[in-house]
Amino acid sequence: MITCYLRYVLDPAKLAEFETYARMWIPLVARFGGTHHGYFLPGEGPSNIALALFSFPSLAEYERYRSRAAQDPDCQAAMRYYEDTRCFLSYERSFYRPVFE
Repeated sequence: MITCYLRYVLDPAKLAEFETYARMWIPLVARFGGTHHGYFLPGEGPSNIALALFSFPSLAEYERYRSRAAQDPDCQAAMRYYEDTRCFLSYERSFYRPVFE
């Protein structure tokens, strides 16, 4: 299993728009075989950082998701929403191997 960790730098004036964007992606990841662990919006601490975590059975499955998502109309709509709102300024992506009980 591989977990994708996304760290977003947000526009604090657009938190509501970012939350809408986040809610769009959660079911899309599940549609393509992933498990979304949620988006984590600012609480205490920096007001412009958000996180997201989702897992796939393997890096190869994640790459298949990326390929299929690029062609999916709902994923394209989510990307257009981002392009229209610019609800985050940048992001970084890292991968981790989780350890469970």
